[in-house]
Amino acid sequence: MKLNKSDFSEWYNTITKEAQLCDLRYGIKGFVVFMPWAVMTMNRMYGMYEEAVESRGHLPALFPALIPESYFTRESDHVKGFVPEVFWVTEAGNNKLEERYAMRPTSETAMYSMYSLWIHGTRDLPLKIYQRCQVWRHETKATKPFIRSREFHWIETHDCFATREQAMSQVREDMEMAEEVIHQKFCVPFLFFQRPQWDKFAGAENTFAADTLMPDGRALQLPSTHMLGQHFSKAFNIKYTDDTGKDEYVWQTCYGPCISRIYAAVIATHGDDRGLVLPVRLAPLQVVIVPIIKEETRAKVLERCEEVRKAIACCFFAKIDASDRTPGFKFNEWEMKGVPLRIEIGMRDVEADAVIVVRRDTGEKFKVPTKEVDAKLDELAQQIDKNLKEKADKWFSDKVSDADSMDALGAALEKGHGFVRVPFCTDGMEAEPCADKVKEAHQANIRGSLFGNDEKPNGKKCISCGNDATIYLYAARQY
Repeated sequence: MKLNKSDFSEWYNTITKEAQLCDLRYGIKGFVVFMPWAVMTMNRMYGMYEEAVESRGHLPALFPALIPESYFTRESDHVKGFVPEVFWVTEAGNNKLEERYAMRPTSETAMYSMYSLWIHGTRDLPLKIYQRCQVWRHETKATKPFIRSREFHWIETHDCFATREQAMSQVREDMEMAEEVIHQKFCVPFLFFQRPQWDKFAGAENTFAADTLMPDGRALQLPSTHMLGQHFSKAFNIKYTDDTGKDEYVWQTCYGPCISRIYAAVIATHGDDRGLVLPVRLAPLQVVIVPIIKEETRAKVLERCEEVRKAIACCFFAKIDASDRTPGFKFNEWEMKGVPLRIEIGMRDVEADAVIVVRRDTGEKFKVPTKEVDAKLDELAQQIDKNLKEKADKWFSDKVSDADSMDALGAALEKGHGFVRVPFCTDGMEAEPCADKVKEAHQANIRGSLFGNDEKPNGKKCISCGNDATIYLYAARQY
């Protein structure tokens, strides 16, 4: 099958189908069946992220998926932001419910109703809880599997602190987690932005989000972390008694790594014209052993394949493809599925006491003595993940540019630049009309300012209104 990643939409649709990642034929628009090959990778991703979350003091819990409407409406900005996307449960059996229940679009209102019962004094803080769950949002934009759907799978952390400083420290820690897991382990690069005030999470003081780029140059949001301040603690009466006996409202944060969407970024970042390419640590199957056999050599070759499989089984997920399909068919199938390493063994290899090892990412072949296979695989596995990260980082850095005018922004976007830094009047609510003009002119959204970079656009004008610029913001077309 011929693939062309430069036509990203067609390439992506083909990959998700041919690699058997999902099935779109479920009877509700925007709801997708995730297939085993995808779920096995996402389970590894969940495991790595949960390890990072728990190592930073978060404890797991599970909260109900249904949220009473009376809970949901307590924080006014939150309800205005989410009600248009909510799925409502109104009946149980043949009975109409006295109160509607929201299928959680996010869990603030579900969890914080309980936090007010759990927190009493300083000994109860910090409270750091996370859950792995599904959330539902009635997206009105076009859906695309893993990238944008009406049901997605994520981790969400919800934390309470005694002070603002502690809460902001958690926000920075959330960013560190994204770097540690998504960039260093999943090999997906991103920029961390502080969202403009008109694009923050409903009910938050500030929103910070990691955005990556897809091959067509469009931005995809990965995890976001929110400084909630005391908005929700006041709405849900979450207080603690300090050491002087005074009641104080807690300070809160929340963080949402969407595993299914991050998986889309893994697919898009590393895949090529032969199919998936996966970091070794994420691959459901890390090594496939393909016997090259004739009927008269079958027994001896399969015996050697099994010896090799057992020798590497302690370090790698490996299997022998002993099906009756041709070797070429097997090569293509496992390349489509992104298996990082392939071992080929024929009768000549048995006689030479060696195997052929093939890298999925580069296609390089190595003849390796049988007794050295495990060491060679370990060496190549490290090289593969290093290569994927370096390749992705180089591509990503080439997609970031600058523009000082509306026309220059349009030209950069048409050239395929993903993130374009532009001088802007401000990132406050009063600049939302300026952002609307950018969107109208170039179908691009203002993603925010680069977190941790305080460079000022001295002497420059806002590309939209022409007033003096006070901040650099980044524009991108988005999913």
